[in-house]
Amino acid sequence: MRYSPLGSSGLEVSRACLGTMTWGTQNTQQDADQQIAYALSKGVNFIDTAEMYSIPPTAESYGKTETIIGNWLVRHAEQRGDIILASKIAPGLPWVRGGKPLSRETVIEAVDNSLQRLQTDYIDLYQLHWPNRTSPHFGKHFPNRYAFTAASAEAETAGMLDILQGLDACVKAGKIRYCGLSDDTPWGIATYLKLSEQHDLPCMVSIQNEFNLLHSKDWPYLVEHCVMENVAFLPWSPLAGGMLSGKYLGGARPEGSRWTMMQRNGLFRDTEASSA
Repeated sequence: MRYSPLGSSGLEVSRACLGTMTWGTQNTQQDADQQIAYALSKGVNFIDTAEMYSIPPTAESYGKTETIIGNWLVRHAEQRGDIILASKIAPGLPWVRGGKPLSRETVIEAVDNSLQRLQTDYIDLYQLHWPNRTSPHFGKHFPNRYAFTAASAEAETAGMLDILQGLDACVKAGKIRYCGLSDDTPWGIATYLKLSEQHDLPCMVSIQNEFNLLHSKDWPYLVEHCVMENVAFLPWSPLAGGMLSGKYLGGARPEGSRWTMMQRNGLFRDTEASSA
């Protein structure tokens, strides 16, 4: 296994990260235990989850994945220090904190709830799953899907400062070690880094965005920004939700596959490029 620095954090993470969003819906506790054991045996030390998992996100599935990971951690407490554990907070879900946006208050509340489900004292990397403002992710990357002018730079910046203050409180309390972004943009990275420097607050060490042969909008502009600012780029969905495996070509829907179970919000895209 190869390892890389996690941005400016000083942590070294495996180049392969174990994703977990199906645990609790498509996968059982036993499945998850087996996947963790296999990943660790291959040198993986990086596990990523989120409060909203498992997927598809519903009130019933909320928190299930973190609970499964917590059950494993209790039984393998001696291995906690060997794992870089990442989780995320999400805004705008009606069944999570009444759909409130990200803020100092919601960050602190969400971290405490995640720690309870994960049954651990700290989270190594805590990420903002997506920004409060609308961003070009989850199938919204085509023109005319939304307007940048719908957001106020002044209001968004004030909200981002409030979020950083919440993250800072959690870092100082020893509840999280580092913080990062997800499904954000160069403007988002630049603004957070500027605010961190101006107000002596924790800086974002990573950003987790979709990146694959069918979805490469972050190349080169966001990737260049990450390199120059020492922010780790964590690509999710390297196989485009399974499309690049070839199993969905020609409209195929194999039994038990994710696309057979759900097609939500255009996230799993069968584009013209898939036939190339």
